[in-house]
Formats: sequence, C-alpha cells, structure tokens
Amino acid sequence: MAIAALQLRKRSVLPGFGLALGFTLLYFGLVVLIPLAALVVRGMQVDSAAFLKTVTAPRALAAYRLSFGASLAAAGLNVVFGAIVAWALVRYRFPLKKVVDALVDLPFALPTAVAGIALTSLYAPTGWLGRPLAALGVPVAYTPLGVVVALTFVGLPFVVRTVQPVLEDLDAELEEAAASLGAQRWQTIRRVILPEVLPALATGFALALARALGEYGSVIFIAGNMPLKTEVVPLLIVIKLEQFDTGGAAALALVMLAASFVLLLTINLLQRWSTRRRAPLGD
Repeated sequence: MAIAALQLRKRSVLPGFGLALGFTLLYFGLVVLIPLAALVVRGMQVDSAAFLKTVTAPRALAAYRLSFGASLAAAGLNVVFGAIVAWALVRYRFPLKKVVDALVDLPFALPTAVAGIALTSLYAPTGWLGRPLAALGVPVAYTPLGVVVALTFVGLPFVVRTVQPVLEDLDAELEEAAASLGAQRWQTIRRVILPEVLPALATGFALALARALGEYGSVIFIAGNMPLKTEVVPLLIVIKLEQFDTGGAAALALVMLAASFVLLLTINLLQRWSTRRRAPLGD
C-alpha cells in the first residue's frame, strides 16, 4: 500500500492538487455560490401571491419585453457586423489594422457609465448623429432604439473574439479549391465558410445576449428610463431596492437568474458543439 501510494504521488503532474482544489472551491463558494444562494433564499421568502404579482406586473412585463427584445436585436446585429469585422481583421491588410483590432476590446475596458454618457451625447437630439437622425424622423436617444444601440456597443467584442480564431484556423486553400471547382463567391461563403464558423457565431450570439441582458450602466443614460417604455429589468431591480422593496427586487432578480442559467447552459452546449466541429480540422 505504501509503495502504491508513493507511485501515485510520483505520477502526479501537478503538485498540491488537494490544496489548489480546496482553495478553488472555497473561493468559488464565497464569490459565486453563497451570493446566489442568498438571492434564492430571499426570493423564496416572498409570498407566492406577492411573487407572481411582482413578476407579472405591467411595469415588469414591459421591462422584460424591452430587455429581452433589445438584447436579441443587439445580439443579432452583432452576429452580422461582428462576423464582418472579424473577417476583415483576419483576411485583409489595411492601415491602422492593429489599432482597429485593439479598439474592438474597448467595450471590455471602458466603464459602462462612460460608454452610456458618450452614446447619449452622440445620439441625443442635439448630438452629432442624433440631430440628422432626428431630422429624418429616427430619434435614437431616450427610445428603445437607443437601448439597442447601447447593447450592441457592449456586445460586439464577444462575437468578434469568438469568430476571429475560427477564421484564423480556416485554411484559405479551401476557398481557392472551391473557386477552382467553379463555385461563386456566395456559394463558397454559404457552403465552405459558413458551416465552419456557424458554431462560433452561435456561441458569440449567446454570449452577446447574456451580456446585454445584464447591462445597466450604458443603458440608463441613453434609455431615458420611462416606465412602460424605456425601462429595462436591471434598472427596475435597482428602483425596487431604492424603495426598500427587497422582496420585489429579489423576485425580479430570480427571473433574470433563471434566464441566465438557461443562457449559460446554451453557451456550454454550443461550445461543446463548436469543439466537436473543429476537432477534425485539428487532427
């Protein structure tokens, strides 16, 4: 037994596994599990009738429609334009390419409140872009469209950084072979490129959607925060807390937590699908 234990200890590639695992579980529990458990417990303390009344109130339903609708629209836009940006960064050479590549990550580093102020100044009725758009009858700031703009801004990097490595691994000779066989450009995109990047696009869409659902800082400035019109769920939760209605805030938070778990499961399944699709290319 002693010899077997000694051999097992020698075969260990990473020393201190038990200590590292214990520290990981402790840190994960303190930072993630305990706060989530506290939210669930607080939400379960709310009377079922009061819970249903809170989460199905007209103001809450309007906030759900705006949050989920704007998040879906923003994620869809990011899939299209994020794929184009990733394609340009991978396949073309142009001046200041590295600067553009670095600017893609700006929404990650920029405080969301700063992004909200900048977008509001830009798209306000007196802003550089807001004035001509308002003259055309397309107001942006203080409308649901402004929410979509803000959520598109914060979600773009997720799609670009998810699709970019897939395009880098995609051999350009596949496109050349398709062209030599008489395929048109759109046929090559549809039958050669799109099947390879589709899992990454789906993962980027889910990540951008999850990011948009929880966005607060960049939205509250450009949305205008009008109840039943431009009020998102995170803002409604904050309003409940400011009114000392912790039960109502917990009820709304549980709804968003359930949506987050569904998105997390979807992202994990999409990542597994993407890994299985890309495995033959690596072999």
